[in-house]
Amino acid sequence: MGATFWVRYALLLAILWLALPCRAQNVAPASTRTTRILFVLDASGSMRAPWEGQQRWDVAKNLLSKMVDSLNAYPHLELALRAYGHQHENKEQNCEDSKLEVPFAPKNAGAIKARLKTIQPKGNTPITYSLLQSANDFPADKSARNVLILITDGLESCKGDPCATAVALQRKRVFLKPFVIGIGAEREFGKQLECLGQYYNAADVQTFRTILNDVVAQTLAKTTVAVNLTDEQGRPVESNVNMTFQNNVTDQPEYNYVHYRDAQGKPDVLDIDALQSYDLVINTVPPVRQQNLPIRPGRANVLTYKTPQGTLWLQNPNLSPNPYGTVQAVVRAQGSPATVVALSFGARQKLLAGNYEVELLTLPRQVRRIAVKQGQETAVTYEAPGILNIVTDLKGYGSIYKLNNDESQTWVHNLPDGGSSKVNVTMQPGVYRLVFRTKTATGSKFTDVRNFTIRPGQTTSVSIFGR
Repeated sequence: MGATFWVRYALLLAILWLALPCRAQNVAPASTRTTRILFVLDASGSMRAPWEGQQRWDVAKNLLSKMVDSLNAYPHLELALRAYGHQHENKEQNCEDSKLEVPFAPKNAGAIKARLKTIQPKGNTPITYSLLQSANDFPADKSARNVLILITDGLESCKGDPCATAVALQRKRVFLKPFVIGIGAEREFGKQLECLGQYYNAADVQTFRTILNDVVAQTLAKTTVAVNLTDEQGRPVESNVNMTFQNNVTDQPEYNYVHYRDAQGKPDVLDIDALQSYDLVINTVPPVRQQNLPIRPGRANVLTYKTPQGTLWLQNPNLSPNPYGTVQAVVRAQGSPATVVALSFGARQKLLAGNYEVELLTLPRQVRRIAVKQGQETAVTYEAPGILNIVTDLKGYGSIYKLNNDESQTWVHNLPDGGSSKVNVTMQPGVYRLVFRTKTATGSKFTDVRNFTIRPGQTTSVSIFGR
């Protein structure tokens, strides 16, 4: 294998990884949407090995011939055949031995069957190269469903990375999550092929026949999903919530829907392509997540999740004008440092039912522990503030502390460092302490300490004199 191939391989793989797909989401599969199935068939030398009285190759080509025959009259379906390892002997170690033998076309079972009769297994197993080449096999048609079915009895033999390549091609939307059928599995290579896509282990001929039929059935069957969003009692009362079906191979969103239910409480039915594997994110606050969504192809799937919600109201006190201006708050789940949402006072926010801590960014900050209940509104407010007015012409350094009931103190605020101490500070009612040293003082012993009280709607003046 020449250096040219590896240069091309590296460049193409890099492009595939970096490419950003542009695709409209939520286009429901129309009845006329074309499905294209590319069969990528192992024709390497190991396919000559015996398998229940026949060569593996003979079993594979015979079953595949019957399969394409049964699909020939299927509407809006096109098939293609790519083989690898069949043009060069194994001793040549050719890692570009892969060819599109029959391109996509409707009703082309005859062409595929005829070509299968002439192919003879010979050489290497260049799976990575074949996957890369398959990017050119599918016509440029963004509306089509592109499906790749890899049938192999061995692992990559050309030092490529088929798993990274398969993911990159999915990100590029060349094809959906591939099917991989490992045949004659007296060698345990399944775990190394699972990362390629949906892996099936065909240890015997009958299993291979069943799996091939099942894979094609999954490809062609219509699949729907309905999502019930319930309260704590399991009643389907929640709705109007954004839901994201996220491809858990590529981490890209495949579908974004705003949940809907009718007057009888039934959710609407969504067309979902079952050839992907998904994580579902129900975008409540905080979100509800379901990994590896249990969608069964060809079925009317009904999924149910508890998403009971109540409302948090950050209620401004009756002040006009408000000396604080706009006060912010940070909401966290009780016992968790992570921010759930940050809000301004005056806002209402739906939250999942549960226990929360609301940190009010007043001065000083306050933490309120609240319980949000299904269908109820919980209000949080703060007291009308007062104003601290520090009276002095002296510059210096100082801090403000809140005095607690146990006579301990908690830091609240630093005065402008070394600047003028003529300061007005808007503060919550309470008992405080000002600790101040003038800039010209010659020692810590000249620190001035004054206690004061802030009352709602009033100005408290504290005078400081130099010593």
